[in-house]
Amino acid sequence: MLKTVAAVLVDEFAPFEFGVLCEVFGVDRTDDGVPPFEFRVCAEQANVPLRTSLGVSLIPEYDLSALDDADLVAIPACNIRDEYPEPVLDAIRKASARGATVLTVCSGAFLLGATGLLDGRLCTTHWRHAADFADRFPDAKLDPDVLFVDDGDIITSAGTAAGIDACLHLVRRELGSGPAAAIARRMVVPPQRDGGQRQYVELPMPQTGDSLEPVLTWMIEHLAVEHTVADLAKRAQMSERTFARRFVAETGTTPLRWLSTQRVMHAQRLLEETSLSIEDIAQQCGFGGAALLRHHFNKVVGVGPKDYRRTFAASPKGQKSG
Repeated sequence: MLKTVAAVLVDEFAPFEFGVLCEVFGVDRTDDGVPPFEFRVCAEQANVPLRTSLGVSLIPEYDLSALDDADLVAIPACNIRDEYPEPVLDAIRKASARGATVLTVCSGAFLLGATGLLDGRLCTTHWRHAADFADRFPDAKLDPDVLFVDDGDIITSAGTAAGIDACLHLVRRELGSGPAAAIARRMVVPPQRDGGQRQYVELPMPQTGDSLEPVLTWMIEHLAVEHTVADLAKRAQMSERTFARRFVAETGTTPLRWLSTQRVMHAQRLLEETSLSIEDIAQQCGFGGAALLRHHFNKVVGVGPKDYRRTFAASPKGQKSG
């Protein structure tokens, strides 16, 4: 049963992500039928100010002994560093060893990774930090495409608002859908979001060599046109075999996969900036029909076109998400 929650802070922690933990576990919502939580704000030393990443200070009421009987140890985001306080790491290890659940928000996964508890475990963190995380903790099984990972006694979440998703998921898992829905309603957030981090990642233009630059530019300017490797090779004044080999060498993928990604990127822009129908967008992007657009869009972005538009559209069909 989830009753006692200990939020563990280190210097330069992120106030928003800490606020997520406060909002879900630290606010009395018994009037809405949510069981009460004992919420403890902990640090290496009690009653000693800690700096946030924005320069504001906070004084935690509890020291690390508050983790000794906590059901949940929650770690908000904090500035990524080479070393974290060993007493904090040790307290988290001991809490986990006796059966506490550990939850991280965003870069809090780096602090948890430093304990060694993520070795061999499924986890996630903010997509911007994924490469750094993988380098630092090669034994962790990182999935950078999801909003959160529930690996039993360890739950890790992606950036910022994904921490809300993870916290509500934990409440739903431990207390049922009623309390989770009640908290979500008071926070004015969906009880559960679809999709993963990929919908929030800006897809970069692949870096290429000079030899293919004119062809790639032409392909982007004519996305609605049907392209074959033979036609593209002819435009590049190469044999099909040479063109295919050079394309993979310079872009890291095949011509048709590269083209599909560019079409999806264009579809993203049209979904954000226009009120065109899904069928019209599919035609303009070269997918031919809505079904094929949905297939490729889901594969690249992680959600369907309608869900993406609902989240990111700047038109009256939806408000752009921050």
